[in-house]
Amino acid sequence: MKSVILIAAPAAGKGTEAAYLKEQYNMPHISTGDMLREKAQEDSDLGRDINHKINNGIFVSDELIIEILKQRIMQEDCNNGYILDGFPRNVAQAEAYQDMLEELGKDLGVVIVLDIDKKLAASRIAGRISCPECKEVYNTSNEEMKPKEEGICDKCGAKLVKRADDNEETYMDRYNTYMEKTSPLIDFYEKQGVVYHVDGNNGREETHKQVVKILGE
Repeated sequence: MKSVILIAAPAAGKGTEAAYLKEQYNMPHISTGDMLREKAQEDSDLGRDINHKINNGIFVSDELIIEILKQRIMQEDCNNGYILDGFPRNVAQAEAYQDMLEELGKDLGVVIVLDIDKKLAASRIAGRISCPECKEVYNTSNEEMKPKEEGICDKCGAKLVKRADDNEETYMDRYNTYMEKTSPLIDFYEKQGVVYHVDGNNGREETHKQVVKILGE
């Protein structure tokens, strides 16, 4: 199985789709955002610095992200491919990532872009909640994505939480940064012939069907 890079604007459903792929194909789901948030909980200068950046929509340095990611994909469960969610965010990161893959003797795989309307993505932010234990994502403003029991994760029973950066003001900062720095990734990867576009406006089930079709080709 090839590794998969998911690219999309904030709240487009990268985490949800990655969870589906992990379950269906038994591939590790590597979210650099989750790894950084775990670091942000540490009582250290680095942890507090990362926490400040996350809560204010500021990107952490590429060098730190690359090092954390390298340590992760060198683990045995990544030998047959993995799902990369939230990285790379810009062309500089993509170039550094490819250098790292070459060093480790790993293939790039495929890049899947989840296209979504800006207004729809913004509306998802308001109701988004997630599980701090198993990372499952829910949305109280969408019937399809609500938890069965209010505030409780369907999968592991943990109490659901709302991320500090899930608010309209921070969302707009993140979206604008995406448009400025992350969107050019599409052009970068299209030149390599590895990009597939998926319409993410029609719900997570339909989105997943499109992704599975791509991976089956």
